[in-house]
Amino acid sequence: MPWIVASGILPLMQSANWYRIGLVILLILTGVSASAHPIHAGQSDVITSGPPSCRSIALTFDLCPVRAKPGFDAALIDYLKAREIPATFFVSGRWAEQHQEDVRALQAVPFFEIGTHGEDHAHLPLLDEPGQQAEISRAVSLMRSRYHLSAGLFRPPYGEYDDVTVRVVKSLGLQFILWNLVSGDPDPTLPADAILDRVARRLRPGSIVVFHANGKGKHTREVIQALDETVLPRAQLRAVTVTELLTCRKPTP
Repeated sequence: MPWIVASGILPLMQSANWYRIGLVILLILTGVSASAHPIHAGQSDVITSGPPSCRSIALTFDLCPVRAKPGFDAALIDYLKAREIPATFFVSGRWAEQHQEDVRALQAVPFFEIGTHGEDHAHLPLLDEPGQQAEISRAVSLMRSRYHLSAGLFRPPYGEYDDVTVRVVKSLGLQFILWNLVSGDPDPTLPADAILDRVARRLRPGSIVVFHANGKGKHTREVIQALDETVLPRAQLRAVTVTELLTCRKPTP
């Protein structure tokens, strides 16, 4: 059964800890490429971008569990709110448990939307089907029961998935959202201008860009400001939520 690792994420994982180094070795031994998505059943159910005819892009932010507090990039959120920039957040259940007021603050912003990112940020392909079902559904149930939020978008931790993941996500009635542009913002060795250059060069109509809002991105707010003030206007692109991007239609002349 193919095991997919979303393009661009594996290099960011390799320096994290010995567990992830072991995972990299396992991927190599099993012949899985981090830069290619092998064709497999259900692959069409995995969304990596919006329609290229739409002059919009989606800025997305993962909220993964972190050991060090605060685990929430308040300066980034304040900038998005002040500039009224639509954004989509993928929240892990464990992060939501530890940041209840922050979740409610995100909910209160009409141009933000919230999806889920698993419960414990687990490596899904290492779990059997019941394990994947539990990891994915617990975060969805938490958002519904505690925050009265129907979170219909799902993003797998680390961008990893297999055929089982695709099947479970579909059975839960969720939309499987990945990306086609990795910002690299959690990498502590990347300066702001390198992150901005990477994003600006690869940005296209319909792009889904992945950033982080849990404080792991030291330069995330700075990069978002440059995108908002310079890159997007120059490219005649606008930011929308993932849901808006997927329903975007080419403007009538």
